[in-house]
Amino acid sequence: MIGKILQARYKIVQSLGAGVFGQTYIAADIDCPENSKCVVKQLKVNSCQSSYLDYLRLRFLTETETLKHLGCHHQIPKLITCFEENERFYLIQEYIVGHSLTVELPSNQQWRQLWTESKVVEFLQDVLGILEFVHSQGFIHCDIKPENIIRRASDGKLVLIDFGSIQPIDFSFDSEIPISKIPVTSLGYIPPEQFIGQSKPNSDLYALGMIAIQALTGITPLQLNLNPHGNEIIWRSENTPVNNYLAAVLSRMIRYNFLERFQSATEVIRVLQEMFRGTQLPQITQPQSQVSQPSEVEDNNSHQPSPFSRSSPLLTGIKVGLTVNTLLMGLGTYSLVNNSSVQSETETLYKAAKEYQAGDLQEAIALAKSIPSHSNVYPEAQATIEAWHQQWQIATEHYLVTEEAFNQGRWSDVLQTASKVPKIAYWQFKISKLLEQAQANIETQTQDLLGKAYERAENRDFSAALGYLRQIPQESTAGAIVQRKLAEYSQKRQIRANYFFHKAHKKASAGEFSSAIQFLSMIPKDTSVYAQAQIKLNEYTQQRLLAEAESIARFKMIPTPPKSNSFVPSNSDSMNDNFPMENSLQEVNIR
Repeated sequence: MIGKILQARYKIVQSLGAGVFGQTYIAADIDCPENSKCVVKQLKVNSCQSSYLDYLRLRFLTETETLKHLGCHHQIPKLITCFEENERFYLIQEYIVGHSLTVELPSNQQWRQLWTESKVVEFLQDVLGILEFVHSQGFIHCDIKPENIIRRASDGKLVLIDFGSIQPIDFSFDSEIPISKIPVTSLGYIPPEQFIGQSKPNSDLYALGMIAIQALTGITPLQLNLNPHGNEIIWRSENTPVNNYLAAVLSRMIRYNFLERFQSATEVIRVLQEMFRGTQLPQITQPQSQVSQPSEVEDNNSHQPSPFSRSSPLLTGIKVGLTVNTLLMGLGTYSLVNNSSVQSETETLYKAAKEYQAGDLQEAIALAKSIPSHSNVYPEAQATIEAWHQQWQIATEHYLVTEEAFNQGRWSDVLQTASKVPKIAYWQFKISKLLEQAQANIETQTQDLLGKAYERAENRDFSAALGYLRQIPQESTAGAIVQRKLAEYSQKRQIRANYFFHKAHKKASAGEFSSAIQFLSMIPKDTSVYAQAQIKLNEYTQQRLLAEAESIARFKMIPTPPKSNSFVPSNSDSMNDNFPMENSLQEVNIR
């Protein structure tokens, strides 16, 4: 899609990633003099049958009219237009400059401080206000996650993006959503009913509750444990700094059964207001990293967290806040100066940026250096050159590391190191090939390990099954299945261990110590009864040895029958008579 022009107007310049129901891109509006940026959402089409397309087309046309009204909310991107092209459906939306909530959550490596209760409540009230409006318009967002909540650079407000996944409240899909089709970043935030095409307004509340829990605990949703008896998520521990009231609110937001959750955003807002009735919520001071600093804002609609200790170049590699950047990136209204030389020099810098993105660093620098020192654009050009040198070096280093990991078959490392490559179109294109193959290899490896785990589980070897599951890379899209099977097999292994322990006790009570020892030896180490089993194993071993010794002693006390003159046992017969005793003695010595 990169370079493709839609409607003879919107040129795709960058991929932002995939959502549950479509692919997202950044495009430049070539009809505008400043080539302002916008977001393009390409909706997925699951069938090419004419009847399905006609039905989807009707839905698309009627529902996007309603979607236009959502842009009236000051915390939702405006819908610019929508259209169909080559049996594909597209939404064009306003581009929001800021950073995603991902960089503020404590699970992010650059931001480890847990949120306070007040900050969590403030966050909930802010986003709930947006959802209350969305639901009132008859729509469900269906992909609430940290990457889709943007802290707007201009005023620090939260903005809910990626409405290409919306569904009308009275509409649901007829089929399940395959887990393999869901982006990894969405897993953990999607509620159970959404996987079977039964999204509800409180499906969005579930996702929002999971984000709040992540902010309080620093634990991502896929790392949380499930109660195997009721499928409820276990998230609160003794060390979780949260009062009982807020904990109860969050737990109800994420109930497994949607009928047991809050039914509307309005209901949650009212409950939170009751929590602080009569008190003033403390002002939440944004961390310094969140304060809108033009020189430190980067292109965060790409869903990639970045450190705030230094400024980062945007798509063109030009630092935000510079006059030329407001022209090139469409971050604000730029009034062209009625000076032909300034326009010409600005155009030169723009061409340099295009060369930089295309991969010709030397040509880009040569163009930027051609701007004379007396020009008003000269300072920006010099800053741009410096930024390009730094970013190009970083991109080269990380690409080489990614390539090395790829050649060595370290697929998880490929995904991790590739995310550090700066967003330069040339390098992103090169890295995309490695990423695509690495992800495919991870999925192949995942299916192989899942198959082995299922096979061992069928044979009731749950320890081996768990071992295979734990080898599955975290980057696999089967994370939800893995977590569920880990909980299931752990429970079944524990039940089986308890069964062996009970059978051993019954056998020992009947004096069958060898059978009891055999059952105890089958209890896995990492089960709750293993320690008791080891104690009983020593006890039953001693009792078996004692019983065998007593049996041998009784055998020796049996009188030897008188020898008959008509029969003299041979040496071999004598050895056979003594063999049981010798065998027993040997067994005693061995055990």
